Amino acid sequence: MSVGKWILRVVLGLIGIAAAVWVFGMLLPRNHVATRIGTYQVSPDKVWAAITDVDAMPSWRIGLKSVTRLPDKNGLPAHIEDTAAGKLKIETLSMEPPRKLVNRIGGDNLPFGGTWTFDVTPTADGSTLRVTENGYVTNPIFRFVARFVMGYTSEMEKYLTGLAQHFGEKPQIGE
Repeated sequence: MSVGKWILRVVLGLIGIAAAVWVFGMLLPRNHVATRIGTYQVSPDKVWAAITDVDAMPSWRIGLKSVTRLPDKNGLPAHIEDTAAGKLKIETLSMEPPRKLVNRIGGDNLPFGGTWTFDVTPTADGSTLRVTENGYVTNPIFRFVARFVMGYTSEMEKYLTGLAQHFGEKPQIGE
């Protein structure tokens, strides 16, 4: 077999794989809901303080390089997170201290978005933090990658792990 035929077969194979990923991505739902729960040996007030202190987050959040504050929107905080995935605008939609926070990924040109709802609950020996993502992924290839390669919960698990480490604890993460 000549080199030209070999290269053609490789190129056609790669096109076939990309087409299959696109088709499987089209078959997946655009929207998803995913949840993870972290358990901590600190009070709900300490959890609340950590998840709302945006300026301190780069010191404990895994993959968060920096944060830039924006003017409040509708009287609630907004900021830009510089992450490994790029810069993401985050807007707070509601705050019910010290138990519930809802943030939305903002921006018009993103192939994904949605909200993260943080529910802080007291326990006998500390607290839990439930993070629920109500998300969407518009691009079928990204949808496939989000579902089968990265997983819908990987960012939540990094968040909850970083928070545990911030409190000097081993991560205890569940569904």
